Amino acid sequence: MFNKLKIWKKANISSNLQERILKVQEQQIPTHIAIIMDGNGRWAKKRALPRVAGHHEGMKVVRKITRMANQLGVKTLTLYAFSTENWKRPKTEVEYLMKLPEEFLGNFLPELIEENVKVEMIGYKDALPAHTFHAVNKAMDKTKENTGLILNFALNYGSRAEIIEAVKGVVNDCNSGILNQNEINEDVFSKHLMTSGLSDPDLLIRTSGEIRLSNFMLWQLAYTEFWFTDVLWPDFAEVHLIEAIEAYQNRQRRFGGV
Repeated sequence: MFNKLKIWKKANISSNLQERILKVQEQQIPTHIAIIMDGNGRWAKKRALPRVAGHHEGMKVVRKITRMANQLGVKTLTLYAFSTENWKRPKTEVEYLMKLPEEFLGNFLPELIEENVKVEMIGYKDALPAHTFHAVNKAMDKTKENTGLILNFALNYGSRAEIIEAVKGVVNDCNSGILNQNEINEDVFSKHLMTSGLSDPDLLIRTSGEIRLSNFMLWQLAYTEFWFTDVLWPDFAEVHLIEAIEAYQNRQRRFGGV
């Protein structure tokens, strides 16, 4: 049940926003929200700060948006934290980004456990530094019995690579006799993706004014509602999440029908 006192106690929520929160609660909340968290570097540049300062500020936003999504009753929140293409960035920036999960989960994990949040990850773990891998694995292990919001980090994730690996998995199952090629359908293919067990996103949010998917969940976003904003991720607040959900609730989802 929506615990408004808990939300308003942990965040500086205006009376106007309180009313908007209660109103969106009267309609269907997206089951799965995915967010492309963009604009950390530009946020820092506007303030003559190093890019890593924007990433650190963005980490704080993850915390408050996770709280709000959990209290609203969102079932899954997938955050695009680091793509397979992000390794091309300057070494110092990549090294800093790889330290953020350790810092974030080290500070936030007790609250995640208390709030019944389950941490999961999609992406290629083997290429992560040992300290990053350990921090994520620890959080997943400590929260594996939780039954509330799934906080799903897309870390070292790329959708094209995911799809290719899924194709290989299907081919392997056919070659080994586990699967007949005539049995291949969307459901079978989806079970070979990293998101197997999760519903497809209902709502995708991308910040910073960019209007593209950047190799993110290309299969899963087939019928997702998109919401783009010029707000840079470090400036993204609870009010923007509510605005996105309001836009979602005002749309008609036909899934190809009429």
